[in-house]
Amino acid sequence: MKHMMKSGVAALALAIGANAAAAEGELVLYHWFEYIPQELLDKFTEETGINVTMDTYDSNESMLASLKAGGIGTYDVSVPGDYMVSIMAGEGMLDTIADGELKNKGNIAEEWADPGFDPGRQSSIPYQWGSTSFAVSRDAYEGDIQTTDILFNPPAELQGRINMLDSQGEVMAMAALHMGIPQCSTDREQLKALNAMLQEAKQHWASFNSDTAKEVLVSGDAAVGQIYDGFSAKAREEGANVEYAFPTQGYIAWMDNVVLLKDAPNRENALIFMDFLLEPENIAAVSNFAQYNAGVNGVGEFLDPALAEQPEKNPHDKAGPGVFIEVCDEETQAVYDQIWTNLKK
Repeated sequence: MKHMMKSGVAALALAIGANAAAAEGELVLYHWFEYIPQELLDKFTEETGINVTMDTYDSNESMLASLKAGGIGTYDVSVPGDYMVSIMAGEGMLDTIADGELKNKGNIAEEWADPGFDPGRQSSIPYQWGSTSFAVSRDAYEGDIQTTDILFNPPAELQGRINMLDSQGEVMAMAALHMGIPQCSTDREQLKALNAMLQEAKQHWASFNSDTAKEVLVSGDAAVGQIYDGFSAKAREEGANVEYAFPTQGYIAWMDNVVLLKDAPNRENALIFMDFLLEPENIAAVSNFAQYNAGVNGVGEFLDPALAEQPEKNPHDKAGPGVFIEVCDEETQAVYDQIWTNLKK
């Protein structure tokens, strides 16, 4: 979005102006790129008088690194995925929302009211949920795409034409599904095999990029793209002849959440913003823009009816399970971090 600041320049500006950010009537939002309509932010400002400053990131991991590097005390809220909420809580980066501080908390859908990554929604509210898999250009390939071989052992037509998300969680979880091993395996032989498989697959990948995951499919620069379901739908809308896969080995399920950050300089305004997003009409505007699902009751009457018909929302009957990214213990995670570092070299 043209109205969004990119992370490097904005993070520096926000760090310099941290004290100014605490002024009355301000909210400092740390958000994914292209994930909230500017019109909704304008509506929030019109209704509350609170001005929104927004910085963006392209992966859970880059968001975490930025917050660790000085973002805590600068931002009021961020929008981490399910597993990242657990990690941030463990790092002491989240504030607790007291009973009664969110008047619209009762609007949260029952299935998302008490998630394992934030029991009782002590620090977060649901934002959007969906899936991560991959989309394939049907102009480039006519064969079966319902297999993770497309990413990790691609046919000749697709070799060298694959974009992977620059996101350790999604790539490593999909690789575990491909190999049929646990996400947080401690088996040395399985880990060696995982590393070897990824190094071999890397030879067939053209890029690691999350910012342009949609654009490279639309432009034809990539014939395959690991991608979020909403971005796949947008790529089709923009003219890409792509099909979204639900592999028989499984795919990634996720929920993004708005969290109240520790030492938020504008804590009261952050809670007002969270309450604003718990109103069905407002969060439905996000779903209509981003083309994902909301975790709030009462959104149906405000949603574009076409959303329910999208292929990305309807797995076929042979699709594998949707699995959430798991949080490994510290020692195991260090091994996976090394595999990821080697993969990115």
